[in-house]
Amino acid sequence: MQTMVTDSPEKAARFINDGGIVAFPTETVYGLGAAICHPEAVLRIFLAKGRPPDNPLIVHVARPEDVLKVADHIGSDAEKLIRRFFPGPLTIVLKKNSNVPDSVTAGLDTVGVRCPSNPDAHSFLQHCRCPVAAPSANLSGKPSSTSWRAVLEDLDGKIDCIFRGEPSAIGLESTIVDCSGPTPRLLRTGAVSMEELRSVVGALETSDCLLTDETPRSPGLKYPHYAPAARVVLCGSREPVTTPPGVRAAYIGLSVPEAGGLSLSRICRTPDEYARMLFDFFRLCDSRRIAVIYCELPPEEGIGRAIRDRLDRAASGH
Repeated sequence: MQTMVTDSPEKAARFINDGGIVAFPTETVYGLGAAICHPEAVLRIFLAKGRPPDNPLIVHVARPEDVLKVADHIGSDAEKLIRRFFPGPLTIVLKKNSNVPDSVTAGLDTVGVRCPSNPDAHSFLQHCRCPVAAPSANLSGKPSSTSWRAVLEDLDGKIDCIFRGEPSAIGLESTIVDCSGPTPRLLRTGAVSMEELRSVVGALETSDCLLTDETPRSPGLKYPHYAPAARVVLCGSREPVTTPPGVRAAYIGLSVPEAGGLSLSRICRTPDEYARMLFDFFRLCDSRRIAVIYCELPPEEGIGRAIRDRLDRAASGH
C-alpha cells in the first residue's frame, strides 16, 4: 500500500468517507482515524497499529452538538464539561448509542468522545460524513506521534493517507473523564487538569483501574504505553545523574542536571514545553541509539501530573 501525504483536509476526508484510514493532526497528538459507519475500516486501525482489540477507541466529532451522534444521552456533569472544554483536549466517556459499533468500544456499552480544537482537525472532521474513531497514530506501545513525519516513520505503507498539519501544540493525549456513572471519574490525566475539572463539576473521583483481566473503560489503562526503545529512568529535580561508562545516555527535564557524559539533553523552560517535547525527544533518542533516558519528574500539578503519568508508564514499559 502506498500512503498518500496531503495538505488538503477535503482529500484526506475522502479516504475516510470511502472506508479508508487516515492520520490527522490534533492539538494533543496525531490521530489515526476511521469512520464509525465503516466497521471494517475501524478494524484496520488495530491491524495497522498492532493494537489489542480490547483497547477501546475515542470517537472524534466536528462540533460539540455532534456528541449526540454517538452518545445515548448527556447528563448534567457531562453537559457542564462539554460547555467549558469542547472544543479542546478533553474526552468524555458516555453511554453509547446504536450508531457506535462494538469494534470501537471493545464491546463496552460506553464510548469516549471528544471535539478537537485544532483548526485542521476541525476542517477535516467537517468533511467526514460520520464521526471518526481514532487512537494515536503510532505503533502500539510506542511514543505517540506529534508530527506527520513521526506518523510516516511508524505507519508508512500501512495506512491510506496522512493529512499533513503542524506539530501538535500540546503533545500529550487528551484528559479522559468517565461521565457514564453517578460521579465523574478521571481516567487519564492530560492538558485539562484535575484542578480545572473540579472547578466545573466539583466532585471528581480518580481512577485506580489499571486492569489486567477485563476491558478497560478508556485507552491507556491496561497496556504499556509511550515507551521508547531506551530504558527510561526517573529522577528528581537537580538529582545527580550517573551515566555508566560506555553507555549512550540522554536527559530531559526542567532543570540542568548534575551530570557528565550525556550524548543528548533537552532543558525545557516550562511544564507545557516539557509536555510538547517529550514524545518527540523519545523518538529522537531512538534515532540516536540512546540506551538510557533520564527524565526529571515535574511538579505534580497542572499538566505536570500528566507528564508524570506518561513518564511512569514509559519507565514501566521495560
